[in-house]
Amino acid sequence: MDYRRLGASGLKVPALSFGTGTFGGSGPLFGAWGNTDENEARRLVDICLEAGVNLFDTADVYSNGASERVLGEAIRGRRGEVMISTKMALPMGEGPNDAGTSRDRLLRGVDDALKRIGTDYIDLFQLHAFDAETPIEEVLSTLDQLVRDGKLRYVGVSNFSGWQIMKSLALAERHGWPRYVAHQVYYSLIGRDYEWDLMPLGLDQGIGALVWSPLGWGRLTGKIRRGQPLPQGSRLHDTADFGPPVDDERLFGVVDALEEVAQETGKTVPQVAINWLLQRPTVSSVIIGARNEDQLRQNLCAVGWTLSAEQVARLDRASAAEAPYPHFPYRRQEGFARLNPPVV
Repeated sequence: MDYRRLGASGLKVPALSFGTGTFGGSGPLFGAWGNTDENEARRLVDICLEAGVNLFDTADVYSNGASERVLGEAIRGRRGEVMISTKMALPMGEGPNDAGTSRDRLLRGVDDALKRIGTDYIDLFQLHAFDAETPIEEVLSTLDQLVRDGKLRYVGVSNFSGWQIMKSLALAERHGWPRYVAHQVYYSLIGRDYEWDLMPLGLDQGIGALVWSPLGWGRLTGKIRRGQPLPQGSRLHDTADFGPPVDDERLFGVVDALEEVAQETGKTVPQVAINWLLQRPTVSSVIIGARNEDQLRQNLCAVGWTLSAEQVARLDRASAAEAPYPHFPYRRQEGFARLNPPVV
């Protein structure tokens, strides 16, 4: 397993990490992903550790805390061998203070997460969404307190916009509070919006990307093809409306290119899609998930080899999308491009 620095921090994380959204899965979204119990979770953790994958990602909102609880049981007795990433901000109840990142919510929420996981510290704590109603100073000063108390080691965000991150970094620098070192983002061959603003920001500010849904919300498994109905067992029957939108024709073009490269390399379509991500700037780790051992072992084979430059270029062309304003002049016109060349 390749290990990479998490942004500009001193922490090294595996190129692949494991997402525990299926652990204790319940409800219309997480229940459709899977329902991994404690024994199954322990076996998946075993396989991950054997392969060098020692970072496990979860969140309080995953099945209303069940994912954190099952993960805690799966790592019981070997806390020192693993790193835990969890997230908080999305609603965990109907009360007025059961959502967001206020001081009250963060202090209560971190303690609750520690109890569910059965640990006294979290390696990487991320804000799951930007809370527009809480002053950023309140958020950062609370995170600073939690780091000083030893409950959090590194902090990051997920699903933030560029200005939200930059304002936070500026205030952190001004007051000497911990800087965000990670951004958990949606990024895939059919979802390349991350590249317009957030990737250049990550390069400039030393923020590593933890990629969620690298297979485009289950659309890059190789099972969805042009002119064919959605496979009967696909989770997209139940979860498509929860995920990012995609243009079908663009999707099929990307799948065609993936299939060509997969045949050339002797790899699977998902393995090629994940390997492409591992070669992108700022990507510290790609979060993979699995309902069972076979899926996990297949995804783990996305590392240990490298796509050729020509294959990467072919996938780039197949997945390219028109740049939004103000980016399109820098892609279309030579004068603009000379001033601000693209990073990928």
